[in-house]
Amino acid sequence: MMIPAISSTQNATLSQALDACINNKTKPPGSLGRLESLGKQIGLIQQSTQPALSQPSILVFAADHGICAENISAYPQSVTWQMVENFLAEGAAINVFARQNGIALHIVDAGVKHEFGERTQLINRKVAMGSHNFAQEAAMSSEQCRLAIQHGKSLVVALPGNVVGFGEMGIGNTTVAAALMHKLTGIPVAECVGAGTGLSAEGVLHKQQVIEKAVSLHADVTQPLDILATFGGFEVAMMVGAMLEAAARRMVLLIDGFIVTSALLVAAKLQPAILDYCVFAHRSDESGHAKMLDALDARPLLQLDLRLGEGTGGALAYPLLQAAVNFMWQMATFESANVAGKS
Repeated sequence: MMIPAISSTQNATLSQALDACINNKTKPPGSLGRLESLGKQIGLIQQSTQPALSQPSILVFAADHGICAENISAYPQSVTWQMVENFLAEGAAINVFARQNGIALHIVDAGVKHEFGERTQLINRKVAMGSHNFAQEAAMSSEQCRLAIQHGKSLVVALPGNVVGFGEMGIGNTTVAAALMHKLTGIPVAECVGAGTGLSAEGVLHKQQVIEKAVSLHADVTQPLDILATFGGFEVAMMVGAMLEAAARRMVLLIDGFIVTSALLVAAKLQPAILDYCVFAHRSDESGHAKMLDALDARPLLQLDLRLGEGTGGALAYPLLQAAVNFMWQMATFESANVAGKS
């Protein structure tokens, strides 16, 4: 399997040109705060002092997880396919926010334990009917992991624009994300685990214990792709492939919450320069996300206490990206303002 090569966006000459462009706008230096650094980041990604966003998309990947057999979720596994149906009926939060902000939404069956039949609105990339229970065996085979990554890459190749966000749906996937976080960062399991869809304190402790036992069972697993295959899910593996391909194509990556960021942890271990292309939409209210972001030295744009997933944080943050490029294009410079004032 070919892992796309990703180049750093760092370019001293362009960086200076972007600073000059931003600082010459009719405002005190730095007064637009994060919008200035965001505009500069997008300019470096696009290798232009006049960056522009076009045809944004969000890919929502859905899959089921064998770890649910360990009673780690407050909801039954059937909620995964029911929520996919809700996406297809355009009744979920992500549908509302994507539509509101002009973002194309693509729903992907990565491995849901349900047969949807032929559906024009659903992209079928089902690897299997859910992953295995990683408390007993690897969640997926190496071949299944490679296939999921390849599917993610191919989906991005087919996208028309230069901005892609990532969302997910899968009962049990906060347990998956917590396990990946622990294995990839070394942060203690207790600090990676949260309430997910609404577990009690006893439920959170049980989730922690399940992960700790699984980590002990798979103690010899150390390489990023092996960790992904052992503890991951098909939707997470597909996001890894999609993220790598998007960055290789110099797209802007809009990173959502806890589960999406766990996929990025894997991708960043494979290609560290991917982080140059990532805009972190928000800090999730899922307790481990703040430490996950710290491990990546990431500054999220929003803090709204969200913990829904689906890519909702990314959809809500997208207008800030648009504002960051718009001021670079449309705001007057001191020279143009002076000329206008004399005419």
